[in-house]
Amino acid sequence: MEFRLIQDLIEKALTEDLAWGDITADRLIQENQYCDLYLVLRVNGVVSGMEVAERVFKTLDPSAIWEPMVKDGDVLEADTVIARVSGKAIKLVQAERTALNFMQRLSGISTMTHQYVSEVRKVNAKCRITGTRKTTPGHRYLEKYAIRMGGGHNHRFSLADMAMIKDNHLALLAQQGKTLGYAVQKLRDEGPHSLKIEVEVDRLDQVQEVIDSRADVILLDNMSLEDMTAAVKLIDRRLLVEASGGVTIERVAPIAATGVDIISVGGLTHSVKSIDIGLDYR
Repeated sequence: MEFRLIQDLIEKALTEDLAWGDITADRLIQENQYCDLYLVLRVNGVVSGMEVAERVFKTLDPSAIWEPMVKDGDVLEADTVIARVSGKAIKLVQAERTALNFMQRLSGISTMTHQYVSEVRKVNAKCRITGTRKTTPGHRYLEKYAIRMGGGHNHRFSLADMAMIKDNHLALLAQQGKTLGYAVQKLRDEGPHSLKIEVEVDRLDQVQEVIDSRADVILLDNMSLEDMTAAVKLIDRRLLVEASGGVTIERVAPIAATGVDIISVGGLTHSVKSIDIGLDYR
């Protein structure tokens, strides 16, 4: 994990709790008091964010000892002890909520991703589940990491990663009197040699134009299962096929069964439920 991308985030999160001190711990816990605390997974799930939690505790207490008992990506049962942290009691207690907030959300993302991947594998051995850029502002690096820990894959990290021509781009091109073929060729001419180009469509009658444009990937957005099946047949492996829009855990396997290569699920990050992890004194 690249901590230079998240250390500032950790420090800001700690400041939310400690900018004006800790009115409870500052008065009740002695400075020279030490303790052991145990992180416990309260429900079945996939753990993620272990190194982040460690970093949170060590930001307040650099002498803290972190003993992981599992690793990110492990599928675990409820009541599993996932780590022990030892150090200055006042610092560990003050770091508790921040460490748990990170781990609970990241583990929620990993758990939800694992559920989607498991459903897809029932009908399609190769189809990938990916997240999107619909991430919590400032948390994209961590949330995309959590998707990978759940067995998923990452889509674009930023707008610079791949050219993606979406509905608004197409509308603005039409306003200029320009075609999709023109847009794809312009990107080929002016972009790096490794550039991949994806085009979004939401109707079956748009698919042939994308094939003719010689794009690399086509995104079938909010299409019916019948239209997706027809699109996959028409494309005939000439492009990678991504499906997106309205993807739920109940619908993901039927979508995968149409033969698409990728299913992107914004809900992995914008609608995820954090899972319950506690920090116990024993």
